[in-house]
Amino acid sequence: MNVINSDPEILGGTPVFNGTRVPIKNLFDYLETGESIAEFLDDFPSVSREQVLSVLAFSQQILNASTQLLHENSAG
Repeated sequence: MNVINSDPEILGGTPVFNGTRVPIKNLFDYLETGESIAEFLDDFPSVSREQVLSVLAFSQQILNASTQLLHENSAG
């Protein structure tokens, strides 16, 4: 399932949760300030819990891949 959408016609191409106009950045802003996923979902009912969990899992994959690349480059 494609969870993230970036379309120039929607918020100028800002990455949003697919099928919504809710920027992905809003989720991270909520978490950064100590608010819960439940609070985020209450404020943005067009986003599903599954979408949030998918974005967080995808972010973790990116971090893991970046860390691996950094280690490979520093070992050489």
